Amino acid sequence: MNEPVNPALSLIDHALGLDWSDFPEPVRTAAKTFLHDTLCVGIAGVNAPYAAALRAKVKGWGDGACSVLGDGALSLPAPSAAFLNAFQIHAQEFDCVHEPAVVHPLSVVAAALIAEAERSGPYDGRTFLAALVAGVDVAAGLGVAATTPLRFFRPATAGIFGAAAALARLRQLPRDVALDLFGYALGFASGTMQAHLEGKPALPVQVGNAARGAIAALDMALAGLPGPQRSIDGPFAYLPLFESGFDVAPVLADLGRRYRISEVSWKPFPTGRAAQGAIVALQSLMREQGLSLANFDQLVYRAPPLIKRLVGRPASATMTPAYARLCLPWLAALVLTRGSVGLDDFGQDRLGDPALLALADRITVEDDGNPDPAAFVPAVALARTLAGDLLRQTVTAQFGSPAWPLSPTQHRDKARRCLAFGGLLAIDDRLAAMIDGCETMPDILPLLRLAAGKTPELVGD
Repeated sequence: MNEPVNPALSLIDHALGLDWSDFPEPVRTAAKTFLHDTLCVGIAGVNAPYAAALRAKVKGWGDGACSVLGDGALSLPAPSAAFLNAFQIHAQEFDCVHEPAVVHPLSVVAAALIAEAERSGPYDGRTFLAALVAGVDVAAGLGVAATTPLRFFRPATAGIFGAAAALARLRQLPRDVALDLFGYALGFASGTMQAHLEGKPALPVQVGNAARGAIAALDMALAGLPGPQRSIDGPFAYLPLFESGFDVAPVLADLGRRYRISEVSWKPFPTGRAAQGAIVALQSLMREQGLSLANFDQLVYRAPPLIKRLVGRPASATMTPAYARLCLPWLAALVLTRGSVGLDDFGQDRLGDPALLALADRITVEDDGNPDPAAFVPAVALARTLAGDLLRQTVTAQFGSPAWPLSPTQHRDKARRCLAFGGLLAIDDRLAAMIDGCETMPDILPLLRLAAGKTPELVGD
């Protein structure tokens, strides 16, 4: 009797077999675009809430040779650098997301790759980018394999396997060593939705822990420690433990035929992705139908259950920045007041603003009963004015998704805002140029050092 297909091996074989020359042009463009987006978001994260305190603590874990995005003065061991970079990438809810998977695939994958590239390089740009694509295929693929709502924090739990696949591809590990790496990734996988429910900074810490865990899992495999062999589908493996329902067969069948990085969405705003359809709908109501703070009475956002679950929480005078980023009523109040949501909107002066909190009390999220547990759309924003007029804006695609992508100009504008927030606006043109040609780089290290602010000769005045 033949042994059933081992999904871990299928994912590993896919990752190890990827080559930059095989990718269609849209995949190549997406890989470079979202690497750029991720680096810039991670640089902005150097000034995220709690980031400075966390860096001070992580410095106590030891010195090393690996960089931290946006902090040219800091060098750490690879696991610590991966931890901090992943934290910074996710800390402000500005990192890209694969909506059908409900996974932020690049926060863990890119952070682990950056650390390992500095630790064991040199690696050329084509190798680094192929590893990035491999990691997104695995992290997003595991999310897509789930058929029931989130039980655990998938960006961390699926993310560590994406990072494991990326590291295996980067280092071109032997197949059996990569399988051990996946086995230890299972042992280190964790991430609770309780942190999301309470809106605590434990969310980006869990993402950081996944990146650090991927580096540690690599080291276990390289040390020759045998790992569990059926890390994805065994009775106590990833999918049975972390997902209530799953079907991995369609994901495996798609390997090599679709590349998940082409399905990734930008985040135009530093908030939970589930809130962003409503933000754009509200902006449209204000711009096109005359809604304003002066005539506003009530707003209902009627959307799939995932939206209600993730961002339908009430506003509170004691909420943290992490909670506020996941609170659609408060975010919508901010849009009504200021027109948008930016990186500088989460200070205590705004979080505790009585006028914003009172406005948030008139904004609600309703579950529309959509049976798809991962659906973000369709949705509808219904606003009532003080005069009794009912204004309606439907949402069929989220801004930043493959169906409604950012333009190159909008992408660069987001990059500049992130770099300015992180204090590295001076590298904007140089960073964009290096990203544009990074597949030709014989060593990816100068790009990574630039993103850390460690190459003043390239930055200029």
